[in-house]
Amino acid sequence: MKYMDKEEFEKANMFGTGVPNEMFAQYFIGDSFLNPLTKPGETPVFLANVTFEPGCRNNWHIHHAESGGGQMLICTAGEGWYQEEGKEAVSLQEGSVIYIPAGVKHWHGAKADSWFSHIAFEIPGENTQNEWLETVSDEEYNRL
Repeated sequence: MKYMDKEEFEKANMFGTGVPNEMFAQYFIGDSFLNPLTKPGETPVFLANVTFEPGCRNNWHIHHAESGGGQMLICTAGEGWYQEEGKEAVSLQEGSVIYIPAGVKHWHGAKADSWFSHIAFEIPGENTQNEWLETVSDEEYNRL
């Protein structure tokens, strides 16, 4: 379901918007918010609810790992997009689950006309790291 009204979106966003995602703001176009659901180091997997304002998306990026690794997204509220390099964008809504293998260049974010949240978690692996790349241009994004 699409939400342009933030108050209505907040009612549906069961894991909470959290705080401005200042640590990673340089890798996003638009405002994003982060609500950690687990504490780093206390569990083997860090979970966070990431919220995107309408039109917000992260840069192209790759989750690297020597073995294992990658990322999972569980969409919880609103509507968004996920795209792998060289493939058509996938429309996301509540209940969508995306598995992103290590080494796959991709981006994700909100649709232009909806707030969007997903729970993101990095899949454990050996020597994992995230490589942030170029922005998703307005031209690329507006074609969706």
